Amino acid sequence: MHAARFADRRHAGRVLGAVCAARPAGPAPVVLGLPRGGVPVAAEVAQALGAPLDIFVVRKLGVPGHEELAMGAIASGGVRVVNDDVVRALAISTSVLAAATDAARRELAGKEAAYRGDRPPLALAGRPVVVVDDGLATGSTMQAAVTALRSCVPASITVAVPVAPAAALVPLWRLADDVVCVFAPDPFVAVGASYVDFSPTTDGEVAALLGAVP
Repeated sequence: MHAARFADRRHAGRVLGAVCAARPAGPAPVVLGLPRGGVPVAAEVAQALGAPLDIFVVRKLGVPGHEELAMGAIASGGVRVVNDDVVRALAISTSVLAAATDAARRELAGKEAAYRGDRPPLALAGRPVVVVDDGLATGSTMQAAVTALRSCVPASITVAVPVAPAAALVPLWRLADDVVCVFAPDPFVAVGASYVDFSPTTDGEVAALLGAVP
């Protein structure tokens, strides 16, 4: 098993931020953290880039009875993407998809209110976006995030993470414009194995960090 590379998420963010600053995404970037654990990392990346910080909340739409199988996802800004192959293969009805979407949107709205308060989300159209998490295991949530972000018409999308297995990065190279990963251990055990302190990030910490970076 490999030794931990990062003291905690803030340390990982400083290391990742230095790498991102050396290969900037473009003028006036926006940094988005995937809550909750990605936000402390993203806050440090935003500081390194001199960029504003926001969240991008993603909720996968699980197939009823097989929630681990995604038939789509919804994300911040009312974005919905549907996995047409899964919907067709399983003959998922429009009403089932709509019910799952409504439930996920209610959950997403509650989370965004808790994190952002009454502040509107940052405008992403035409701007380079750097989307950050504290690490990837399968990468499925990040894939959903990047797919949803395309609907926001950013100038470019860069995925930035401190740690991930190489296999999880491959599909992201096809979806994103750039992928930054500090550490890709082989064998990969778990994201938390690369951290000394991998304590859960709280909703309160996320809300505080969003208010701390202009």
